[in-house]
Amino acid sequence: MGGDRDGARAATGRRALITGISGQDGSYLAELLLAKDYSVYGLVRAASTPHVERLESILDSITLLPGDLDDQASLVAALSTSRPHEVYNLAAWSSVQSHEQPLHSAEISALGALRLMGAVHQTAPRARYFQATSSEVFSPVDGGPVNEGTPFHPASSHGVAKLMAHWATINQREAYGMHASSGILLPHASPRQSGEALCQRVASAAARASAGQRVELLLRDLDALREWGHARDTVDAIWRMLQRDEPRDLVIATGERHSLGEFCRLAFEYVDLDWLEYVRPEPASSSAVRTDDSLGDASRAREILGWAPRVSFPELVAEMVEAALAALPPQGRAGSS
Repeated sequence: MGGDRDGARAATGRRALITGISGQDGSYLAELLLAKDYSVYGLVRAASTPHVERLESILDSITLLPGDLDDQASLVAALSTSRPHEVYNLAAWSSVQSHEQPLHSAEISALGALRLMGAVHQTAPRARYFQATSSEVFSPVDGGPVNEGTPFHPASSHGVAKLMAHWATINQREAYGMHASSGILLPHASPRQSGEALCQRVASAAARASAGQRVELLLRDLDALREWGHARDTVDAIWRMLQRDEPRDLVIATGERHSLGEFCRLAFEYVDLDWLEYVRPEPASSSAVRTDDSLGDASRAREILGWAPRVSFPELVAEMVEAALAALPPQGRAGSS
């Protein structure tokens, strides 16, 4: 599946395998690696038709390989074909899905990572390995900035599964000498995020309202603060982590938080509308546990990687609303006849 990059491979010699390549982070990482003349391989589930909408512009430049994180033989086969210098494990069961199906979350996010690391150890032992870890490994109620020394205390099944993958990465590094690093990623977004994500719902509502459509958006926790990094900045940090000769686990974050209400205000202001006319507060459930409101301290990543976020919060909001406007059907756009 996908394009053939034998010419580029011969020219550069750098090869990378990405799990979760069809997702938000995976698609941005694939583009970054192609710009650096890598040969890029992506793992897609063998049992289903791959969703490659985010990859349409680069499909001819990458190679998609069938495989599942619950099938180690398929992982060995994909690694044998791609012969990667770098392996990026970005695949996971989403946080929302994890809450609904915790056993499957553990099977993919935790045991799947173990299978992949085992396949790398068996098939490409000199490859550098990156594990994407969620900030949900931390407690959502501690309040202070989280860094590499913050005690773990996951409050969700997604966090529990990701913590197992994180510790497995450390074990591979310490017990077997694998060049394995774990990036603890604070929340980040982009126009490529799932349509069910809060920020996508807001961006879509602003776009539809600007086109004269009737919009009423019910949202909880408008005052709750969270990080809103850009996925493009996040994958830049991920790539930098594997370029270091010494593997290291690092927190990747913007170090600033904004409220959902502020996101709404900026999104509707971008299309010259007042968000208060379209957004209604919805009472929060007393049993709901927020798992994504940590504030990240990425000072170590900035120092070690020479990395810093480039996209500001207002720029992120504007980019997402622009994408939502472009996605409107022609008959639904403002000014169309």
